[in-house]
This record gives sequence, structure tokens and C-alpha cells, in this order.
Amino acid sequence: MTRLTTRVGQVLLKNPVICGAGEQTMTRDAIRAALASGASAVVAKSTNESVAAKQQLDKTDYVLLDACWNRLPWDFSPPPDASLFGRSGLVQRDFAEWLAELATLDVEARTQDAYVVPSLILSDLEQCADYARQIEQAGLRVLELNIGAPHGDEAAKGAIVLERGAQRIEAIVARIRRATTLPLWVKLTGQSEDVVGLAQAARRGGADSVVMMGRFMGFLPDLETGLPLLGTSAAIGGAWALPLTARWLMMTRKAMGDDYPLIATNGARNGLDVARFLLAGACATEITSAVFTGGYEVLSRAVNELDEYMLRRGLSVKQLLGSAADQVQTYQQQPDRPDWWKHFAPECPGSPG
Repeated sequence: MTRLTTRVGQVLLKNPVICGAGEQTMTRDAIRAALASGASAVVAKSTNESVAAKQQLDKTDYVLLDACWNRLPWDFSPPPDASLFGRSGLVQRDFAEWLAELATLDVEARTQDAYVVPSLILSDLEQCADYARQIEQAGLRVLELNIGAPHGDEAAKGAIVLERGAQRIEAIVARIRRATTLPLWVKLTGQSEDVVGLAQAARRGGADSVVMMGRFMGFLPDLETGLPLLGTSAAIGGAWALPLTARWLMMTRKAMGDDYPLIATNGARNGLDVARFLLAGACATEITSAVFTGGYEVLSRAVNELDEYMLRRGLSVKQLLGSAADQVQTYQQQPDRPDWWKHFAPECPGSPG
């Protein structure tokens, strides 16, 4: 499947399908299952030093919703339009133990032409930098820094830091960059009016790639109980997010050039969605919620579906990358079509024709 080979900076991936960090990458067996699916990389569930962030894992809850906001069964076969609404926490493990396990798993991943990627969520910057240094010393090959976790505004103060300021992002990334020479992927929030500016700031700080973008926070009343669903605000994601993510990818590519690697996340369910993100400018895609709710087969199906699509079109990932983003036009460039809108407007009762 050489047509699927892609590159994130200096990191060569056998395909663009990455298993993103989440409950589905919490344990040793979970990471092995994701690797066995054929994903090119598996991002381990994030950690930091915060006790509050670890305790938050015991307060997690999740619900799967249909397009009318009705609960769906958690049976690992959700419909394509399902949305995941939930709150989460971080790994409840000693850092040294967690790191040693990931180092062993990454050795296993090498034999599968894949990567295990540790993920750090910011709490204290100096501690995060020290963890980054230890990760490199342990022999891991890539590091993801998540400063876009949607739960940052809701978790205990300081447990999970969600960054929206460009200057702050540049300073954070620069500090982590000084601590490690590893390829550094920085995951950004989508809860910003200027995601492009955040990506530019991460690049100035030394990020080798940016992951775009974290899920949104939502609030949903339960019609039967009259109470907040799950009792709180929560992060929400689903297929509906794909065009939003794709637009920010396209705009970032236009602003930063086609030589800076972008990674997509938020909205991908399958191999065709990975292809859509490739067309929008993402050299790889982290599939997360779809794996959590649909199982590890989601990853293997995505790889096969993407390969079939590439074969059908006679293209490689390199040829497809950014090709739609590079052809986007402005509203002003569109042809004039007087009265075209009338084909779409509903008929008014009693009107002629």
C-alpha cells in the first residue's frame, strides 16, 4: 500500500490513519489492539501531574446521541450521524510506570511499522517540560502536546489547561521545544475565532505539526427530566464537525503554505473521511470518538476503505494532499445566476406555478 504512505515532517507513516488519544488507548491491551488494526500510529491516553485531572476520570460519563438528540444504545455499532457527548479525565497511573509501558509498546510498534505516541496535557509548564525530556530519554520517537482539550474550562482549576491565546501558545511550545528534540505535534482547540493564528503561534514556538482541532463544549437539556444531560456541560463531537475542521485546515494551509504538515481530528468516522481531510490539507487524521464508540475495527476498515478509494482514483496520498484546498474560490469568483435561488425556496401557498 505504498500509495498510502504519508509524511508528518520527518516522521514517515505507512498510512494516514492514526488512532487518537482517548479511553480507547488507555491500557496496554487497548494500544495493542489499535496497533493490530493497521493504524500507522496510536496516541496514548493523555497524562499530566495533576491529581485533580486523574480524579476527574472517576467522574466521567458518556452518551451517544442520534440526529434528534435521542439516546442511542452503546453497542459499538452507532449510526453514521451519531454524536458523542461526554466528559473525561486523564490516566490514573504513576508517570514513570506509564512511560515505561509506552516505551515497551513503541518497541513493539516498530515491528509493525507504526508508532506509539505519548500525549501530555498541560498543567504546570515546567513539569510538562520535564516529562517531555523524560519521554525522549525513554526512547519514544514522537510526542504530542495537547493544549486544546475541551474539558479545560470545566475541570478543576489548573488540572487541564486549555489555551486560546497565540502569545501564550508560542511560549508554551517554545518551552517544550527546548526540553526535547523529538518530533512535536501540538493539538489545538477549535474553540477560537482564529485557529489559524493558534497554528501559526505553535509553529513559531517550534511545533513540527499541529493537530486540528479539539472538540467543542456543549450543553444539552434532557426533555424528559428537565435537567442537564449528564448533569454538566460536556465535550461533543460527531460527523457534523468534519466541514468545520476541514475549513480550518484549508485556511491554515493557505496561510502557512503547503510545506507545513497538518494533522486532522474531530469529525472523521471512516476512510472516506480521511480522504476528505487529505483533500483539505491534512497529511494524516486522528480518528478518536469513532473508535471509542465503534471499536478497533473502525481503524482497519478506514485503512482498507482509503486504499480502495486511492486505487479507484489512481492517486497516492501525496497527489491527493491539499488538492481541494488549493482550488477553493471566494464568493466573488462565482458566476452570476439570476433567480437561481428560486429553485431552492419553498413554494408559497396560492402562488402561481
